Amino acid sequence: MTTTIDNKKQTIKNILETLYKKYNHRNLIKPDPLQFIYNYSDRRNMEIAGLLSAMLAYGRVEQIQKSLTRLLGFMGDNPSEFVLSFNQAKRKILHDFKHRFNTGDDISDLLELLRIVLKKHGSIENYFLQGYRNSDENIIPALSEFCNSLLNIHASKHNGKVNKGLEYLLVSPSRGSACKRLNLFLRWMVRDDEVDAGIWKSVNKAKLIVPIDVHMGRLCGFLGFHDKKNISLKTAIKITEHFSDIEPNDPVKYDFALSRIGIVENCTGKYSDTCKYCELNEFCRRRFS
Repeated sequence: MTTTIDNKKQTIKNILETLYKKYNHRNLIKPDPLQFIYNYSDRRNMEIAGLLSAMLAYGRVEQIQKSLTRLLGFMGDNPSEFVLSFNQAKRKILHDFKHRFNTGDDISDLLELLRIVLKKHGSIENYFLQGYRNSDENIIPALSEFCNSLLNIHASKHNGKVNKGLEYLLVSPSRGSACKRLNLFLRWMVRDDEVDAGIWKSVNKAKLIVPIDVHMGRLCGFLGFHDKKNISLKTAIKITEHFSDIEPNDPVKYDFALSRIGIVENCTGKYSDTCKYCELNEFCRRRFS
């Protein structure tokens, strides 16, 4: 039995390594919102662009790109300076902005919080590290502290109230959310390879949680990493544990490569003739047979 399990794990690892070598390249980043980070070279600008890009990474790919191009266009060549000098005049500039569930006022509320963060701590990383402990099993306690503390700052300045749009942007794992978008941001900031920026040097990549959306959830189901229809925080942790069993020091390593199966290869989750050319074919075929 143990030998069978070990053989399956080795088979999956070999497939994942093949996918990593095939897809994990800078020229394949587009149309991923990660592309917007590389419009900048300054560390603080990359942080700001990365956080905004991850937070708006929901909905159709075309709309995400359009919204981020417009939003970052408002902020010019120096997003961190835009944030540090954020005021009512700049709030008016963003007033008509909208991306699905979020409005320009939601973004402005976030930028006001980031202004406080940058002025007091110098970077988003320094602020995040206030809640980070390398002794924690994973990144969840630190991410919860990051989100909750920012929401508390906002509430303290608005009669104890937080609007739903800002809560959606700063959704906390303490509420049971799988936090796909914020885990995506952490992957970009912490991991360092041809795709991920890796500008945060104080967070252990082994603590990261895999960002799970519908597509990743489906593929991880095919691999036997979970059997749930809806992805909760608990399920995201379980999926990450399976990846950690394969790659203990870097459980999020294969996230980008796996996501390319949907974006580059147009995988819809329905079996077709083209599936026989996919590296995951043997696992998917079992589900459809």
